Amino acid sequence: MASATATVPDLGPEQNEHQREAADLAKYAKSDAAWQPKANRWAIALTVTLATFMEVLDTSIANVALPHIGGSLGASQDEATWVLTSYLVANAVILPASAYLTTFIGRKKFYMICVALFGISSMLCGLAPSLPILIFCRILQGAGGGGLAPSEQAILADTFTPKQRGQAFALYGLAVVVAPAIGPTLGGYITDNFNWRWIFFINVPIALLSLFLTNRLVEDPPHIKREVKASAKAGLNLDLFGFGLLATGFGSLEFILDKGQEDDWFGSNIIVFFTALCVVSLVTMIFWELYELKRGNRPILNLTLFSRKTFTIPFILMFVLGFSLYGTTVLIPQFVQTLLGYTAQLAGLVISPGGICIMMMMPLVGFLIGRTDPRWLIAFGFFILSTSMLLMHTLSLDSSFKYIMWVRIYQASGLAFLFIPINTISYTGVKRSENNDVAGLTNLARNIGGSVGTAFVATMLSRGSQSHEAVMVRNLTPSSPGFQAQVNALKHSFGGGGLGSGPGFGGGAGGGGIHQAQAFIYNQLHRQAAMLAYMDIIAVLAVFCALMIPLVFLIGKIKPAADGPAMH
Repeated sequence: MASATATVPDLGPEQNEHQREAADLAKYAKSDAAWQPKANRWAIALTVTLATFMEVLDTSIANVALPHIGGSLGASQDEATWVLTSYLVANAVILPASAYLTTFIGRKKFYMICVALFGISSMLCGLAPSLPILIFCRILQGAGGGGLAPSEQAILADTFTPKQRGQAFALYGLAVVVAPAIGPTLGGYITDNFNWRWIFFINVPIALLSLFLTNRLVEDPPHIKREVKASAKAGLNLDLFGFGLLATGFGSLEFILDKGQEDDWFGSNIIVFFTALCVVSLVTMIFWELYELKRGNRPILNLTLFSRKTFTIPFILMFVLGFSLYGTTVLIPQFVQTLLGYTAQLAGLVISPGGICIMMMMPLVGFLIGRTDPRWLIAFGFFILSTSMLLMHTLSLDSSFKYIMWVRIYQASGLAFLFIPINTISYTGVKRSENNDVAGLTNLARNIGGSVGTAFVATMLSRGSQSHEAVMVRNLTPSSPGFQAQVNALKHSFGGGGLGSGPGFGGGAGGGGIHQAQAFIYNQLHRQAAMLAYMDIIAVLAVFCALMIPLVFLIGKIKPAADGPAMH
């Protein structure tokens, strides 16, 4: 009887290739887990935070200098606003594309190119002899700055272990949350005491220091080096069509948000055109990126991240954080300047203690993030933010500097509990090779949220003031007993006598005093209408923030990160 013999089947070349790929993946995973940066982690964190702070500061530092820039270069106020718009548009285009560009040249090299471009363009901005040249240089500056924040966030995610990551993001949070708050104050001080050109020149030495330290301390982890090698082997195959769609879509969106209220939104043909262009570009880009992914190519935007609720919900939360942060940063200084008569510097001092509060709270949140469920920290942050809006709803035309300052401090304490936990959850279950994608998209959410928040405040304030004033002015008629009583009570303060003849109170003795009394009453009505518009905005923000609390718990339970290698 013949005995059965065991034979090893021939797997063939295809199966053997799969085995080799599996073995390579296992080897790469072990290599990634064992990788540690050569330099001190916190030295690396401070190095990359330096340039990011400089870049985020530039999103707001030029705001208060616009009248000086316009006057110096012979431009109108509307023309000078392009100094802000051009920067934001370029920034919005590069932010989501930074991860894609990193795969071709490496993250360290990409980061250093961005720092160098930002520093050179800053110097050129300060030297610009005309507005068109200044705007062009601001576009270059925005392009360079757009790659800094997501690159830093990805560097921190790779450099620190999951348990340490919260503390690292606390340092990063100081840059992106505190910088917009102190930007207007610093910009106003430099402009008033020196020259507007110095708000750009101060970036140059910081950029040089950042380049030196980055070259000495920062290095690319193994997975980045593998991506660069794979890209070099495959050849330079840039997705120009996808990049064009991304630039057109997000560039148009930023233009709409920045110029919409000024051009009466959809009452303007140019806003309608750019809205249509934005929608068509972004929808086409989504289908194109999915098609590129199906073909096995590297998409500019990694849309597969949105299949995870641990990324999608934090993306929404980061948008709301940007909306609230930038919206209130615009709202409070504008309120105290236009209605309470504060100077620009005093308006900056009202919100500056809030920035100090965030600086003090960030280390605490970084400590807590490794020891508790981050969902509870986010829920607490949105609760504080929402209740702070209720406190802001008690503001009036008689509110003191001290009261407004403390309301802002309370609000800032809530913001500190949001940034770090949201970022930490965003990286849950993400491969190391996707860190750059996560960083680019979360920073995009914050920037677009900030632009939407700023546009929302400007639109609601303008439309709301007009609406309230139209209702209130109906009672300012000569036939209104209340109006007559107010005029009679005030006319003596302006040197007026008895009521003049005629429906307009314009005739007879004392007509000048009556006219002044009427003007005073109308001015008070205008201020009250604006005050009501501010209250409407604050109420919407309060509800908006409160709605985020139940959304947080849809993420699912997140365990505190265990210490160890930065694996996913």
